[in-house]
Amino acid sequence: MVNLTRPDGNWAGDLDLTRRSIAMALAGGYAVAAFDANAEPIHTDDVGLVTATVEIDAGDRKIPGYLARPTLKGRHPVVFVYTEIFGVHEWIKDICRRLAKAGYVALAPDFFVRNGDPSKLTDFPEIMKIVGATPDAQVTSDTAAALKFLKAQPFGDLKRLGVTGFCWGGGKTWLAAERFAEFKAGVAWYGPLARNAYPQTPPIELAKDLHAPVLGLYGGLDKGIPQTDVDAMKAALKAAGKTGSDIVVYPNAQHGFLADYRPSYGAVDAAAGWALMLAHFKKNGVG
Repeated sequence: MVNLTRPDGNWAGDLDLTRRSIAMALAGGYAVAAFDANAEPIHTDDVGLVTATVEIDAGDRKIPGYLARPTLKGRHPVVFVYTEIFGVHEWIKDICRRLAKAGYVALAPDFFVRNGDPSKLTDFPEIMKIVGATPDAQVTSDTAAALKFLKAQPFGDLKRLGVTGFCWGGGKTWLAAERFAEFKAGVAWYGPLARNAYPQTPPIELAKDLHAPVLGLYGGLDKGIPQTDVDAMKAALKAAGKTGSDIVVYPNAQHGFLADYRPSYGAVDAAAGWALMLAHFKKNGVG
């Protein structure tokens, strides 16, 4: 048995992982019995949308990003999307299209591009090498560059700017709202709150610095993010007077419960969380 230190727990056979077994590993529990082998990931078409891979000038180089937006003229509210550790893979692109269908400009930058492309890998240790080689400061710098890119576009209203992210990107969502005053609201999906294997400042340490209300969406069965971390973050938010921020825990949900390509997917909780996300954005002027 090989044990790896990683945010989603230690799993047997981590050196022999296929994309499906990676998904099972990230589920946060041995959910094989609940996995429907015939289930198909949700696919959102691009009818009524403009989709493109764009280039963002990050200073040292240009980094790619996937952008989806409505074809309707005018300026639309914007949602900045932080990816999972798999980078800008098909599911993240679909998330951008879903947001665009809801009326948003959605941009998902490739923060891992300098070190590799995890979207094309199935070996988990190799993926984590790429993630581990992407420091927190670099992500923050690239976020600033991506915001500069968005400000220069004629189709986005940066006065209505939100941020969301998943797993690794969920943690970055908290940090973005703590570091950038431009964001009006954030929604963090099962992102790490305390110290873990990712090279980043723990969001809980910067809770007092939140510029915008963040809604955290977490699973009660998440093996990598214990309830103690969630409770500690709630306490930190309360102590800092961040009354607009909150964390919702779905008791029967696992890590990655929105990711319909994983066995951890929970359709009911995913739909409820998505609705809460959109409501949170609109309540806070992002919509």
